Amino acid sequence: MFVSITTNQRPCHNALNELGISSLSNPIVSLSEFTYKKGRTIYIEGDPAEYVYQIMKGAVRTYKLLSDGRRQIGAFHLPGDIFAFENGGVHRFTAEAVTQSTVCLIKRHTLDAIAQTDAVVWRTLLSMTTMKLQHAENHMLLLGRKTALERVAAFLHEMDVRLMAVDVMSLSMSRRDIADYLGLSIETVSRSVSQLHSYGVLGFIGNTQREIIILDRQRLASFEL
Repeated sequence: MFVSITTNQRPCHNALNELGISSLSNPIVSLSEFTYKKGRTIYIEGDPAEYVYQIMKGAVRTYKLLSDGRRQIGAFHLPGDIFAFENGGVHRFTAEAVTQSTVCLIKRHTLDAIAQTDAVVWRTLLSMTTMKLQHAENHMLLLGRKTALERVAAFLHEMDVRLMAVDVMSLSMSRRDIADYLGLSIETVSRSVSQLHSYGVLGFIGNTQREIIILDRQRLASFEL
């Protein structure tokens, strides 16, 4: 369980709207905040799904280990994202901190109970679930029908949109993470990034290529059409 591997627990917010969950009554709820060091596990596939999480700072990856030992990352969760909505009693993925990350937790049964009497909370949770399903469908299409260059472009476009088109996009995830998200090798990801750079779509700050300037957003988006 996550309790044995977290640090710096402290009280978090105490109202749903402070978690970004709309509410008619905005009830006072019991929330906790935990900080996880880079690479630490938040929960493991098969653990009881007792909590729903929101990222306050950092980034989290959720993934499955395949039977042949490969890792398939299903999603990256960024500040403000709420995750671990499960349709069963256990987690289907493992969650790890990509960088040092702070998350806020609410007990799942508490959220379920509020949703049964608060229509706004119910609609908010339904919207979040629908968005999660849409992301899963888009990711399935990405893995099944896109070329390597289209996959990398789609990933960078997704990050650009989620980071609200900042001037410099700072990626917290490694090339290995990106490769395992896109179903590619590290070498293929690097080659595709270099190709986008040669097309004048991307620019870099520094030598790590984790700080990216999108020079042509329209062309970047066109690769994923």
